[in-house]
Amino acid sequence: MSDLHESAALSARRQRTRSALLAVLAEYGALSRADLGRLTGLSRSAVGSAVADLREQGAVTEETAPHAHAAGRGRPASVVSLRRESGLVLGIDLGHAHITAAVGTGDGTVVGEATAPLDIDDRPEEALDTAAALAADAMRQAGCEPGRIAAAAAGIPAAMDLRTRAVRAPTVLARWIGLDPAAELERRIGVPFEVANDAEMGARGERALGAGRGLNDLIYVKASHGVGSGLVLGGQVYRGASGLSGEIGHIQLPGASNWCRCGNRGCLETAVSVVEVRRQLGHVLAGADRRPVPRELPPLAELAARPATARVITDAGRTLGRVLADLVNFLNPAAVIVGGELGRAGAPLIAGVRESIDRYAQPAVAEGVEVMAGALGVRAELHGALVMAAGRRRTRT
Repeated sequence: MSDLHESAALSARRQRTRSALLAVLAEYGALSRADLGRLTGLSRSAVGSAVADLREQGAVTEETAPHAHAAGRGRPASVVSLRRESGLVLGIDLGHAHITAAVGTGDGTVVGEATAPLDIDDRPEEALDTAAALAADAMRQAGCEPGRIAAAAAGIPAAMDLRTRAVRAPTVLARWIGLDPAAELERRIGVPFEVANDAEMGARGERALGAGRGLNDLIYVKASHGVGSGLVLGGQVYRGASGLSGEIGHIQLPGASNWCRCGNRGCLETAVSVVEVRRQLGHVLAGADRRPVPRELPPLAELAARPATARVITDAGRTLGRVLADLVNFLNPAAVIVGGELGRAGAPLIAGVRESIDRYAQPAVAEGVEVMAGALGVRAELHGALVMAAGRRRTRT
């Protein structure tokens, strides 16, 4: 096993250990280290290491037990407790076809999570009500109430104006325009919210916990129903003057003529949204099998393994990469990370993006940028919301 894989495996084990401890503490309350070991089945050393990590992160406290004997040999008995007033945060991912709410610590540890399928595009009130219900469910799982949540954040697939906190055009969420999702969620859940574009949340998630760890300059692309990007420049998330940066889905492609929801022709997302790519894949499958276009397609990862459909995915990557090549020239990032539903296509998509960057970006810049699929998959935005909320918690304490 390589050093990188060994390190990743160790990190994953530590994360699972911390998650197990937090889940037990949420269910049982204050526990001794011995009880933690008994209830989780972890060794004494594993419990000790995880408790030390969680104390450093501010997720738990360890104090002398109220009834510990003052006299006698050895250290007084101590108990570990969730530090709910500063340790737990709430994150919500509002996707086009689902909503997920999670309670965690912002380091990738989730102690309560609830999700539901829902087409949110034309039903903002129902979507917000569902988000509130899922948040309540996640908090119940974590053993806490809204008053114990230190901070909350949500990602939404729309352009968000920082000055007004309102949804702006262009967006697939036409009925959300002018709505302040943060205020609506605060009213329903009783916790102050930060709301940002979902691609920004994906960038935060991948940089903190995924493929972008340790990188101060990166472009994260969420390729889903729309195409957007989150930018990390000089170690900071870049939002632009009013929070509307990253709308690469509306960069126009030479020679493209399809109408876009923004009112222009030939925008990037008319060619490489997951809906358009799936439409093309359906026609390829129908032609290969000499039958009507199937209503439901196999998963993208499965289609990426078939030569005929892999070519469609690679071509979509080339189209996406043609736009990204200009951004790479301009920003000189260390990495381009592709996530979202289309990111599930994996190697063929990344190969196409890589090919266009190598062809159209300046050689010295292209050589220095790594192109990769996101490590967190479609959970990048959820983890990014938890990361943002945890950051807000730290600034308030």
